[in-house]
Amino acid sequence: MALPGTYPLTAYHFVVAFELFPQLPHDLRFQEVSGLTVNMEMETYREGGQNRFEHQLPVKTTYTDLTLKRGMFELPSGIMAWCINAVQHFEFQPTNLLVSLLNDQHVPVQSWYVVNAIPKSVEFSNLNAEESQVAIETLVLSYNYFNILNLSAAMTAGIQISGSI
Repeated sequence: MALPGTYPLTAYHFVVAFELFPQLPHDLRFQEVSGLTVNMEMETYREGGQNRFEHQLPVKTTYTDLTLKRGMFELPSGIMAWCINAVQHFEFQPTNLLVSLLNDQHVPVQSWYVVNAIPKSVEFSNLNAEESQVAIETLVLSYNYFNILNLSAAMTAGIQISGSI
C-alpha cells in the first residue's frame, strides 16, 4: 500500500470558487482551467570588468490571463451575470477567486488565490446541428496576481503562514 502523497496529483479533480454573490452550486464546476502562469521579467546588466557574460537581474513578475471553460447550463449563473454586466454595461467589479486542486478525499492540496480578476472576454462554442457536443462557454479573466497556497510545502520549507485569505 502506497503512502499518501507518494504519487503525483491528478489534474482533473479541482474546484473554482469566486468571491461573488450569489454563487450557485454549478458555478463551482469547470471543465478546464489554464493560465496559472507567473513569469519573472529580467533586466540585463553588463559586467564592467568582464565582458564574457551579462547578469540577469529580476525586475518584476507578470501573470498570464486565466482561461476557464465549462459546459453551459440552463440555470442562472452568478458568474455569467458578473461577466455580462462587465461586457454589456461596462461595469467591472473586480473579484477574487480560488482555484483548488483536490485529492481523492476531496480535500484541497494546492490552491491558487487569484486577486482582482475581471472578465476580459466571453466566448460561446460553435452551434452545429450535425454534431452532438456540449455547448461550452469560455471565460478569459485578467487579474493582478495570484498567491500559491500549499500548506505542506510551506511547512516543509519552514515558512510561517500568517494572516487569512
